Amino acid sequence: MSHHPSTVLIVGATGSIGRYAVAEALRQGYAVRALVRDRARAARVLPAGADLVIGDLTRPETLGPAVDGVDAIVFTHGTTTSERDVRDNDYAGVANVLKALGGRPVRITLMTAIGTTRPRVAYAQWKLRSERLVRASGNPYTIVRPGWFDYNQPGQRTIVMLQGDRRQSGSPADGVIARDQIARVLVDSLQVDAANYKTLELIAGHGPEQDDLTTVFTTLTPDSAGSLDAAEDVVDLPLEGEPELFCHDLSAIERSRHQTPLP
Repeated sequence: MSHHPSTVLIVGATGSIGRYAVAEALRQGYAVRALVRDRARAARVLPAGADLVIGDLTRPETLGPAVDGVDAIVFTHGTTTSERDVRDNDYAGVANVLKALGGRPVRITLMTAIGTTRPRVAYAQWKLRSERLVRASGNPYTIVRPGWFDYNQPGQRTIVMLQGDRRQSGSPADGVIARDQIARVLVDSLQVDAANYKTLELIAGHGPEQDDLTTVFTTLTPDSAGSLDAAEDVVDLPLEGEPELFCHDLSAIERSRHQTPLP
């Protein structure tokens, strides 16, 4: 998939990041499709111009119309720090959308969270598994792990991208970033070739926001081809010990990938 996408699906469109992502994608000239559960509520909170498509991430049979015809997907959905919520919504949403694509190639940007590789943190492990599914899909992607939302100070707007997921205190000490900046990075990554196949932690430094993020993306190390994990991560989650749900989803997504060759 060498061309830049033109039609983007925002997953989690009415959430606190998704609303910004819809607005940013519209500003950048995309045809925007917003996956929503409640059309009336979505119409109240989302900017005009987005095509509202009804679907439920937990019900795979509802996702076909949402993914039909799009050439990019931005995942902004997120729930709580409950293992069950993250497994049944955050992780399942990624798995179900990827399976709904049936191997059809799209450009993907996935938002998870800083500290995703923390050992023995059950909800974080399900976020990590959703990252693994995206890498296994064979699609071009960027995985963005933002720091704490809107804890940044006035003037703390310089976008900083890290790798290796080494900040794991579970507090704003790990890094902070404004919601609108998270949305900007998610949407910008769709058009920047240097963002392809990269996983990053996203925080803000003191100073002004950059006009162009190409140089920042270029400094990052791409994930290794064929690896389920990010280039500079240290991950203690061996496949042989993974739950049956993940193994089933991984197998289905890998099958779809090989049945529908990418261009």
